[in-house]
Amino acid sequence: MNLENLPDAFLPILGAVVAGGVIGLEREWRGRAAGFRTHILVSLASALLMLAAMSQADWAFRALPDENIVTDPTRMAHGVLTGIGFLCAGVIFRTGFSIHGLTTAASLWITSALGLLFGAGLYGLGAAGTVVTALILIGLRLISRNLPARILADVEVAWARGDEATGQAVVAAVKTVDPAPRSDRLELVDEGRLQRRAWRLKVTADGDLLTLGEALRRLPGVAAYRLDPRDD
Repeated sequence: MNLENLPDAFLPILGAVVAGGVIGLEREWRGRAAGFRTHILVSLASALLMLAAMSQADWAFRALPDENIVTDPTRMAHGVLTGIGFLCAGVIFRTGFSIHGLTTAASLWITSALGLLFGAGLYGLGAAGTVVTALILIGLRLISRNLPARILADVEVAWARGDEATGQAVVAAVKTVDPAPRSDRLELVDEGRLQRRAWRLKVTADGDLLTLGEALRRLPGVAAYRLDPRDD
């Protein structure tokens, strides 16, 4: 694409920026690390690379004499979608047995795909994908708020090694908010002086976690605890 054809790139670039901005705004509002600017840059980079692949006839290189070069823009799309995986991996992290950031990683992946669509000139498909993605991220979030609350939380509690009374009291406190907690792991920490146990709980409201935290705080044998609600 030379300077004369540069105005033709305005619409693909604008569409990519708008698509990335719409999706990134939702992630920014949710307080995620990959937010407004990150999604715009991902979409814009994908569009620019696809525009470059679509304009290989204008590239500044010379083929060998009598050489017939066949271009395939889809190879650029494959490269972009493969490379975006490294960026997506950076927003996924693990806390205990819980995985966080999967929704943000998926939004980055689809943002790169939308950028490729706009770069390839498929404006209708790119616009439709942007609208559907926004509905999924925003609309379904609003719907889920009207459903019965169901919060998954990771709970870790530590107490002195061999203090069975405190251990039983901790289990009883955990079962007050989830009668059937799922035990994730048992381990010794602090050079074997403390034993720590982790559960994955299903609670119906944030207030349940506050109640559990207050109950654990009142147990004199509890050395430390952490309540970690899961949310992508």
